[in-house]
Amino acid sequence: MITQTTPAADTAQLKRDALQLLRQLIATPSFSGEEKQTAAHIAAFLESKGVAAQRKSNNVWARNRHYDETKPTLLLNSHHDTVKPNPAWTRDPFEAKVEDGKLYGLGSNDAGGCLAALTAAFLHFCEREDLPFNLLLAASAEEEISGPNGIESFLPELGRIDAAIVGEPTQMQLGIAEKGLLVLDCIAHGKAGHAARDTGVNAIYKAMRDIEWFITFQFPEVSPLLGPVRMSVTMIQAGTQHNVIPAECHFTVDVRVTEKYSNEEVLQVIRENTHSEVRARSLRLRSSLIPLDHPLVQAGIALGLPYFGSPTTSDKALISAPALKMGPGDSARSHGADEFLYVQELEEAIDLYIALLEQFFKNTRA
Repeated sequence: MITQTTPAADTAQLKRDALQLLRQLIATPSFSGEEKQTAAHIAAFLESKGVAAQRKSNNVWARNRHYDETKPTLLLNSHHDTVKPNPAWTRDPFEAKVEDGKLYGLGSNDAGGCLAALTAAFLHFCEREDLPFNLLLAASAEEEISGPNGIESFLPELGRIDAAIVGEPTQMQLGIAEKGLLVLDCIAHGKAGHAARDTGVNAIYKAMRDIEWFITFQFPEVSPLLGPVRMSVTMIQAGTQHNVIPAECHFTVDVRVTEKYSNEEVLQVIRENTHSEVRARSLRLRSSLIPLDHPLVQAGIALGLPYFGSPTTSDKALISAPALKMGPGDSARSHGADEFLYVQELEEAIDLYIALLEQFFKNTRA
């Protein structure tokens, strides 16, 4: 019989260990593609708890003690890479200092706190023999750049995954939907000429007409949770010197796609309505949605947790199984200067993850 409550005394050590792990991760630089040392710390932490850790490149994963291939599997995933600190930081981003209940440091909020809390929840259940689901903990690399050596590189080695919780800062709300991402590199082609003469075709002017279309066009289908597809021109480059009509104008468009459209459909509409050359960097970061009636979502709703649609992209986009995005912290703090996570947020997240899993197991047994 799976209980629905966990005494505070049972999780006190888990919370102390999670905080220690998080401080160690913060103190160790782990920029995307350079996560070797944090991967080593995570593997060593798990092994110190008697859990066998596996590793591929800078990704680390572990299975519960009584893993049974005849049972379905729940993946607990978050990432341990970070962006680089921006110039506005006023403190050492690797100091991992606690002040007024806030743990400061790069990656504290995005997504070290999520990973530490999920690890604590995994350890809480790791030795249980009566679980209806296997548990699989995965700490992935290169999430911030959607790199080839991140979660996609080792997912095939994990076997069948039936559901997932992806740790990202959501204030422990249930992120049931997530926008996909298309990054488009566009080139408007003109013809070079002398700026003092009426010669040449100005590629900037041609780009401006397409940019105006990106500003004004609205995709007709609007998602109830994610809203409309959004397109933003974020970079532009043209010209070599003041007196030469530019033959090319390069610009970049960030497109956030909802579940109402596939990435291919959005790209086709864009190409049909613009004159520039349009190349998508990738089509793989798709919008995703886990149904409201999924037992994992219902477990969160039973605990009184609200659900929402997330405008940001995560490794959730690369997991084919139904996935819930949920974690401590606030997405608004991510990638900002003097990033922090409240210690209380970490502790409460551990309690909530444990309660969510207990309720989920109960739902799947019913």
